[in-house]
Amino acid sequence: MKNFTQIIFILFFVIANSFAQQEKGIVGEENWLDNWTEFKPNQREYREPTKILTGNITENITLYKREVYLLLGSVFVTDSARLNIEAGTVILGDFKTKGSLTISRGSSLIANGTETDPIIFSSNQSVKRPGDWGGLIIMGNAPVNRFGSGSAAMFFPNLKSEEYVNANYGGDNIMSSSGEIAHTRIEYAGKRISGDIYFNGLLLAGVGLETKLSSIMVSHSAGNGFEVWGGQAELNKLVSYNTYGSDFKFNYGATAILSNSLAVRSPYSSNGGSSKCLYVKSYEKKEEFDFSKNRTWVRARNNTFLNSSEDLESDIKMNLVQEAVYIGEDALLDMNKSVISGFNPAVILNEKIAVNQDNLEKISFNAMLFNNCSGNIFVEYNSNNEDLENWYGNSAFFNVYAKSDNFETFIDTRSTRRPDFRLRINKIIASNEVDPDLRMD
Repeated sequence: MKNFTQIIFILFFVIANSFAQQEKGIVGEENWLDNWTEFKPNQREYREPTKILTGNITENITLYKREVYLLLGSVFVTDSARLNIEAGTVILGDFKTKGSLTISRGSSLIANGTETDPIIFSSNQSVKRPGDWGGLIIMGNAPVNRFGSGSAAMFFPNLKSEEYVNANYGGDNIMSSSGEIAHTRIEYAGKRISGDIYFNGLLLAGVGLETKLSSIMVSHSAGNGFEVWGGQAELNKLVSYNTYGSDFKFNYGATAILSNSLAVRSPYSSNGGSSKCLYVKSYEKKEEFDFSKNRTWVRARNNTFLNSSEDLESDIKMNLVQEAVYIGEDALLDMNKSVISGFNPAVILNEKIAVNQDNLEKISFNAMLFNNCSGNIFVEYNSNNEDLENWYGNSAFFNVYAKSDNFETFIDTRSTRRPDFRLRINKIIASNEVDPDLRMD
């Protein structure tokens, strides 16, 4: 009986510590990054293309694992067609023609890979670099907050006038579906078009709530990793790795849930001060903003944002490390149970956001772990953050502050084959906060 009691006690202890470990940051009984992700894609070789995709796809088609496909130029799925991609299929973007794939409004993409057989979008170059090809764009019929409908034509300077309709997005169907993506990798995308215009790894423009998006990895993108323009989206288990632009950017009235997702930034892979892990804004130019429509509102839960600096102090001195989170004017953010580790500082609010109760109630940080950051939350261009520290440091918010390096904080950040970015046991303090229901109606 005594042995049985000891076994029960040990089991209870292990379970209790397991839940403590899963309290903040990315969660899972097992490491959900295993098998389908790739943190060294430059060491992966893919077969030569056997099929070419070019022009417009106007009928339902399926891409098969037995083939390797080449995106030649700007490929559009149009006329309400559905593009099905079999698990394990490899699609390569052409370097010379800025290969890209766009799912036009009303059409759909069904790309369901598996943990052991992911779908892969990558570069056709033998030596791969960020920005080798365009990227993946998905258009939808959900609302945006700009006057009129939106257009992504800036990515396609050679579009003919009659083809512009294929680059339009937005509508009034919040629940619309543009398809499904799961267990899919997008590598070396983000081709530069001109000036500061780059493709993103994955751009979601006006997608509706019935679009299913989970287990997607963007790595080594020269543009943003994931960008969302308007619409409503539930995003789960996304990974952005060594992205030059921002990892997760939301704009133009996007209403989104970002959960159980990971951003790993390198101080040597960045487009500069404008690149963040999480960038939330409601518009680029205020005159474009239709104030009768939604502001951007992001609910971010159980996410991990970490900077991979090996010498954080030195990288900060060289101005290689910026803030992890930037919040623009008229944007809303509800962030909880997430980890921000190794940034300078953790969060910046736009200079036009007044520090008052009304604004701070629309920008919330609850049950967070701010680890090894050079400062926590500031207003842009203002080094005095006493009011913000007093507000978010209140014990009612259950925020935790720590100073430990990534190797001590996370289970295993050094492995390139099977890294594990969940928190180590006993590195955080459990809270009694009740989980909110994050499902959007």
